[in-house]
Amino acid sequence: QVQLVESGGGLVQAGGSLRLSCAASGRTFSNNAMGWFRQAPGKEREFVAVISWSSLQTFYADSVKGRFTISRDNGKNTVYLQMNTLKPEDSAVYYCAADARIRRTVVEIPAYSYWGQGTQVTVSS
Repeated sequence: QVQLVESGGGLVQAGGSLRLSCAASGRTFSNNAMGWFRQAPGKEREFVAVISWSSLQTFYADSVKGRFTISRDNGKNTVYLQMNTLKPEDSAVYYCAADARIRRTVVEIPAYSYWGQGTQVTVSS
């Protein structure tokens, strides 16, 4: 059974930092793009950051560019999201996801077949 398990969320003051981790089990995703998405109350789920299978390509939403960094360790089947200079508008449930198709990198949510349960990030002002 494939599982993606996020960790690292929590409560932080504006300007602070958090590092999210997503550990995959049940299969390897070393040839698949992985990404982070988020959903705030009353809003649709949105793209945050995506990283290609090789780590050579990364894509970020404009709202997080320059503040967030996505990375991965294929040996550990894990993807990370370093979040710096957090703002109250970054508050949301953050989801890790993996694309089932190999060696493509897309940011569209429907392309991602595997999802974690989410981790809450709350940024206080």
